[in-house]
Amino acid sequence: MTELRLVNLVKRFGDVTAVDDISMTVPDGSFVALLGYSGCGKTTTLRMIAGLEEPTSGDILFDGESVSHLPPNRRNIGMIFQRYVLFPHMNVARNVGFGLRMRGLSKTAISERVKEVLEIVQLSGFERRFPSQLSGGQQQRVAIARTVITNPKLMLMDEPLSNLDAKLREEMRAFITELQKRLNITTVFVTHDQVEAIELADHVGVMFDGEIVQFGPPEDVFNRPQTPQIADFMGATNLIQGELSAKSAHKCVFKTGSNCLEVGYAPPQDVGASVLATIRPEHLNIQPTNAPSRANCLKARVAGTVYHGGTVSYHLQVDDLELEVRSHSTRRFTKGEEVVVELNPKHLWIFPAGSAEV
Repeated sequence: MTELRLVNLVKRFGDVTAVDDISMTVPDGSFVALLGYSGCGKTTTLRMIAGLEEPTSGDILFDGESVSHLPPNRRNIGMIFQRYVLFPHMNVARNVGFGLRMRGLSKTAISERVKEVLEIVQLSGFERRFPSQLSGGQQQRVAIARTVITNPKLMLMDEPLSNLDAKLREEMRAFITELQKRLNITTVFVTHDQVEAIELADHVGVMFDGEIVQFGPPEDVFNRPQTPQIADFMGATNLIQGELSAKSAHKCVFKTGSNCLEVGYAPPQDVGASVLATIRPEHLNIQPTNAPSRANCLKARVAGTVYHGGTVSYHLQVDDLELEVRSHSTRRFTKGEEVVVELNPKHLWIFPAGSAEV
């Protein structure tokens, strides 16, 4: 197990700053996802950790010792790319054992270790097959086996699932999670897919324009984004502008239009401050008008519907406010129908001070 620490890491390409003064600690044995749009600097960060790019400034430390001066082959890192980069002329066993052959291990030691690792990645019996005879998911597991067989200090993954179809991606997410916990290898995973980051990682670092704009557990990033831009990036969300009208130690009330909404915690802003709140579509509850009234229940009209298969999105009009609700309910509401929408106080989140504008 290895603790990874990035300290004020900067990478410039001419006049372009690809990574802008980021600091981050990845505890030993943990799984961190770097999440962001294409071109935000996440892959450049990964390449600096691996030693494939030299930082302009800052430092990279493994267990408190700087490795910035070390070449890639002396960092003992396993890296898995978007493309599997398997040798087409080698069978599975030879592909997996390649790193050990380069280190000069005996044939017997390599054979035993290959057998052990193929069991771990659930590919026992595939030793004699060639990459062209494997599915995409199987090829990815061969690439993972080739990486972990050398017992790396860190495992770095750069968009490793993007070439797989939706069903295989789901299966591989479960496989990678189980494997990482079993081997307890400190892992940094780069992705632009919010679902991958949330399902796989212990902590998520959201990157915009070369900076880590929020770092924390997936639940925090998903439900308590620090800015409207992060909320928007994490998927469909509702933004509600208003004014903080009351506040106690454990809750507050803010007014939006003619409605007052209760929030299940106390934000840092003072009473009277303009605030911007958010709530995710799946955290709203749509009900018929005769449903029992509860806190934060507002009268609304269905302005439109979108059927997704297992869920339905409703676009609601509440006075001047537009809300999106995503519902699993078997009850279907139609365009123009009058309904009640419930905004659960526990899921309303007011952005920190300085984020009152969309």
